[in-house]
Amino acid sequence: MHFGARARGAALAMAAMSAAALLMTACQPGPEAAGSATGSPSGTAKKPTAPTPGSPATAKPSGGTGASAEPAGNSSPKAPASVPATATPATKKTKTCAAESLKAFMYQADVRPPGTGTGAAIVEFTNMSGATCVLQGYPTVAGAGNGSPEKNKPLTVTHTGPSAEVVLAPAAKAWVKMTFVQVQGEADGYCVSGSTPVGYPTLVVGLPGSGASQLALEDGGVLAECDNKATVTAVTATKPS
Repeated sequence: MHFGARARGAALAMAAMSAAALLMTACQPGPEAAGSATGSPSGTAKKPTAPTPGSPATAKPSGGTGASAEPAGNSSPKAPASVPATATPATKKTKTCAAESLKAFMYQADVRPPGTGTGAAIVEFTNMSGATCVLQGYPTVAGAGNGSPEKNKPLTVTHTGPSAEVVLAPAAKAWVKMTFVQVQGEADGYCVSGSTPVGYPTLVVGLPGSGASQLALEDGGVLAECDNKATVTAVTATKPS
């Protein structure tokens, strides 16, 4: 009986020691708790690292320069509202000289084919208006029978030399020269072609877009020619001879 009581006391002492050991073991931190405290690679509580350039957190939107950048379509500076769409107005074309703005007279040319007829004549045009205008092109020529425009006899004209626009300021001048088939011989003369020479008191000389003028030779006389033909220059700013 005495032995049994000591055996039970020893058993109780060992049980108490085992319980104390178990209690101490439960108080020690386990591997997972240690990992969370020391930053184990497999832990989910790992402190975030700074984002690297090019990562979604720092990537800039295409076409912009940052949060304050304007959309790509508005990157160009806008013109001031006060500047008109067309800064320089288009230059208006200078008008053709009107018939009433021109003063014309006709005289016999110094350089003309040999013969006894008129040979060649020059018409001088002066801009009598107060505005600049232009002349261009070759003249038409008609003989006025008996000096009457309604009895005009158009001459066949052949153009010679280039045509260019001639700008006439107020009081400026331009010229055309007409060369005829010359009358030969003395007295009434004759035509090389065999036709009969023709004389006109006046000629009707026209310019494209500028009407026509009925003109007599400045020094008088009849405009004698053959074959109702003339070679004409275009309007020129250089006085012909």
